[in-house]
Amino acid sequence: MGTFRTFAAAAAASAMLAAMPAPALAATPADIAQAENLRKLDIMLMVTSLRCRKGADDFQAEYNDFAAKRVAVMKAAYQTLKQGHARLGERGARREMDKISTGMANRYGLGHPWLQCDQLKAVTRDLADNGGEAELVLAAQHLLSPARPAQFAMVD
Repeated sequence: MGTFRTFAAAAAASAMLAAMPAPALAATPADIAQAENLRKLDIMLMVTSLRCRKGADDFQAEYNDFAAKRVAVMKAAYQTLKQGHARLGERGARREMDKISTGMANRYGLGHPWLQCDQLKAVTRDLADNGGEAELVLAAQHLLSPARPAQFAMVD
């Protein structure tokens, strides 16, 4: 009977451990940088959609569709980014997140440095409908660039 009780106790302990959620893995600096770019992409699209809303190339509907379809990726990026600032405490992390958001809003308040509203509309529609997280990460790297990357050069 002693062996059975020992086995039963071990089985119960194993079951409890299996039922417990795994601890979140610490975000690497690369994860944090990627999450920050995704957050910045989202803010850039939101701000520029607001800026373009009065013109012929209003793309708020496209942005809203993007935000709805990509909510899981953007929430995960936000959490990773916030986790990256956890060393600052809850209040400090929130302040860092606010700085990023405000900085992006100020940066794009006057428009995108090399894309016009019609181009942003097309890009936003494409990002809403195509690709996964990896494609969003790549798009963020290109679209957040202060100057037009060579592969985006317009052909006349």
